[in-house]
Amino acid sequence: MLYRRLAGTAARPQANRDGRAVNISFYDLSVWVLPLVLAITFHEAAHAFVADRLGDDTASQLGRVSFNPLRHIDPFGTVILPAMLLFAHSPFLFGYAKPVPVNFRKLNNPKLDMVWVALAGPVTNILLALAVALAFHALPLVPASSAKWVADNLKNALIINAILAVFNMMPIPPLDGGRVAVGLLPRPLAMPLARLEPFGMLILIGLLILLPLAGSQFGLNLDVISAILRTLTGYVIQAVLLLTGNA
Repeated sequence: MLYRRLAGTAARPQANRDGRAVNISFYDLSVWVLPLVLAITFHEAAHAFVADRLGDDTASQLGRVSFNPLRHIDPFGTVILPAMLLFAHSPFLFGYAKPVPVNFRKLNNPKLDMVWVALAGPVTNILLALAVALAFHALPLVPASSAKWVADNLKNALIINAILAVFNMMPIPPLDGGRVAVGLLPRPLAMPLARLEPFGMLILIGLLILLPLAGSQFGLNLDVISAILRTLTGYVIQAVLLLTGNA
C-alpha cells in the first residue's frame, strides 16, 4: 500500500540507530526543503488572499498576497529552530512561519469571515496534497535519471501538506483551528478561548514537548496529542490517496 511507503519516507532525515549522529545528505535536503517551503508559502498566501478578498487589506499592503517564499518564511521559526532541534537529535521537530497579520475589524463580517480566513490555509494544504497525489500518475513520464528525486519530492509534499492541515486545525488560538472555533462558538465560549491566543504557543510547547518529556521521567507515555495528530494525518493521507486513485 502506497501510504506505508510514505510513512517510512516521513522518518527521513533522522538520527541513526545509535542516536549519536544525524545522517543528512544534500539529497535529503533537496527532497524536503522544496516541498516544505512551497507548503508554507501557499498556506500563508491563502490566508492573505482570502482576508484581502473579504475586506482586510492589511496583509496585501505588506506584500503577503504573494507566492514569494521570502515574504512568509520566518528566519528563526522556519529555518533556525527546526535545524537546531534536528542537529540536537531531538525526538520532535517544531517550527513556524511568519504569521499573516489580519485586522478582523476590517473584514466585511468579522465573526464569520474570520472562519474563512482561518480555513484558507489548511484547505489550501489539502488541495495541494490532492494535486501532488494526482501527480503520482505522471511519474512514468519522468525521465529515469530524475524519477526517484521527483517521486520523493511528491511523497514528502503529500506528507508535509497533510501534517500542516491537521496540525493547524488544532482548536488552540492562534492556530487556524482555534480561530475557527472562536468564530463558530457562541460568545460565552468564544471569548475565553480567544483570550488564550497570547499563550497559545506556550500551550502547544507544553502539550507537545514538555508533557511527554515529563511523562518519560516517570515511565509514562503522555505523548497523547502527538499520537492523535499522527493518526489523523494518516487518515488524511489515506483519504487523499483513495480520492486520487492511489490507494
